[in-house]
Amino acid sequence: MTDRFDAKTICLHGPESTGKSTLAPRLARHFDTIYLPEYGRTYCEAYGLELTMADLLSIGQTHAAMTRATLRQCNGRLILDTDPLMTAAWAEMLFERSDPWFATFDETADLYLLLDIDLPWVDDGTRFFGDPVRRQTFFDCSREQLERRGLPYAVISGAAEERFARSIAAIREAGLG
Repeated sequence: MTDRFDAKTICLHGPESTGKSTLAPRLARHFDTIYLPEYGRTYCEAYGLELTMADLLSIGQTHAAMTRATLRQCNGRLILDTDPLMTAAWAEMLFERSDPWFATFDETADLYLLLDIDLPWVDDGTRFFGDPVRRQTFFDCSREQLERRGLPYAVISGAAEERFARSIAAIREAGLG
């Protein structure tokens, strides 16, 4: 068991269909730890895609609570498949604003891996923004969530194997690997 203040968090961040959910378990295996799946997907699969701001707030707060709980179970490092900052980006994309709670969220990761939109978009039934202009807007919004808070991040691009190798390199470069 790890104390929250001893564990390091690495969060996969970025628009839908950029490989976060594929990369998270691979990184966890590589670093002999666990990962926290994206709660937003679970929520949408259970309750549908007609999201309100209240839904996004619930997703963000639940994901934060799940992260706190999972930190006690990890092996000194926790891989997050998104966090409330990504939910805030969703709010911006869907409603052009976000709930004030997102601005006060301060349990941010030690490193964010911002996954680029250079992979083909795949419609899996829970995705919204497949056209190139909206994908770029979503990527820019995702980056802005990190930059406005001055959070450390690395942009990860390339095919699956390149993303994996670049992610490991970024984690090591940040002193977390």
